[in-house]
Amino acid sequence: MSASAKIDLSQFQNASYNPGASWLVRMVWFTLGLPLLRCSVIPSSRFRRTLLQLFGARIGTGAVLKPGIRVKYPWNLVAGKNCWIGEDVWIDNLTEVSIANNVCISQGAYLCTGNHDWADPAFGLIVRPIDIREGAWVGARASITPGVVIHEGAVVGFGAVVMKSVPAYEVHTGNPATFARRRQVTANS
Repeated sequence: MSASAKIDLSQFQNASYNPGASWLVRMVWFTLGLPLLRCSVIPSSRFRRTLLQLFGARIGTGAVLKPGIRVKYPWNLVAGKNCWIGEDVWIDNLTEVSIANNVCISQGAYLCTGNHDWADPAFGLIVRPIDIREGAWVGARASITPGVVIHEGAVVGFGAVVMKSVPAYEVHTGNPATFARRRQVTANS
């Protein structure tokens, strides 16, 4: 397409996208479930786990889910044992977000599984999963883009914008996120 082609958002349609639950389930989630999940006066992780599980999320024991978290579609969320999801984390999961055991996702992080094809005049929807593996840490205010894998033990620094997968035990920082150093984990004393 040439640079002179016009963007025409009236042509946008995402009829081929399937959110994975009926209209009724989505309505109940957005009007009742999501406000309860985000509620800061309910301090209980157990309540949040149970609520998400009622809507199809698969969440392991010991998961800590802080107030203010937002999950677009719980049925597209897998979270392992002893993972931590901090305040105001937004899991914008049009498709699966997989969070392994012992993963920490710090305050205000944004996990985004959807984007648009900027070469398409109709702005076509692109959806890709996010996979965060065992022992990884996504720092506060970091953004993870569609299709990214954060490998075992990797660290994404504060405010980093991750557009490519992060190898195991590497620390990536900045915008766009780049390699900063290797992560060394020391044994407990």
